Amino acid sequence: MSEKSANPAPLGLLGFGITTILLNFIHNARLGSVDGVILGMGIFYGGIAQIIAGILEYKKGNTFGTVAFTSYGLFWLSFVALNWLGTTAVAEKGIWPFSSFGVYILDYDTPWLVSQEAFMIYFLMWGIFTFVMFFGTLKTNRALQFVFMSLAILFFLLTIKSAVLAYVPSVSTDWITLFTRIIGVEGIICGASAVYLALAEVLNEVHGKIVLPISSRS
Repeated sequence: MSEKSANPAPLGLLGFGITTILLNFIHNARLGSVDGVILGMGIFYGGIAQIIAGILEYKKGNTFGTVAFTSYGLFWLSFVALNWLGTTAVAEKGIWPFSSFGVYILDYDTPWLVSQEAFMIYFLMWGIFTFVMFFGTLKTNRALQFVFMSLAILFFLLTIKSAVLAYVPSVSTDWITLFTRIIGVEGIICGASAVYLALAEVLNEVHGKIVLPISSRS
């Protein structure tokens, strides 16, 4: 007697979507700092929840879902690490894994600082990965295609910003501000599309009919 498995995709999509909205609303659209809300969500909902969804997709035999959810879950964990370990403020406070005596050492600095050039390559590789994964969505629904294409665009926009900051030191602050806000809006749209797809899959399954359309292929 077989037992029906639940669909883990909405969990992964919500973890990705809500965390992406928060990051882009606070950090990019409003130009605020990457604060504790984003880091906490990045670890637990954007990170761990997506990894759990990926493992459950593995049990269902879904290679695409496994690779996508585990990869983006680990992306969020790596992003948290880069924004935690890669700051001088952390080193100055002597927070683990830094020396507890760091604050007393002259010119003590974190060895984990991340350059804009490194961020450029980081976002570029994730953009290429996402763009290739987009082609894996072409036999699925239009909503999932939109999520992946808008995410690829988001990564490429972040790549451009980091490249400009790394190689054009004389760039106008007003230009960077405007471009960052554009990135924020695009990121919010991307995250919202993932949330929409997740809720559509949940409600459509619960009601046994199309409540929120996702333009599935026939």
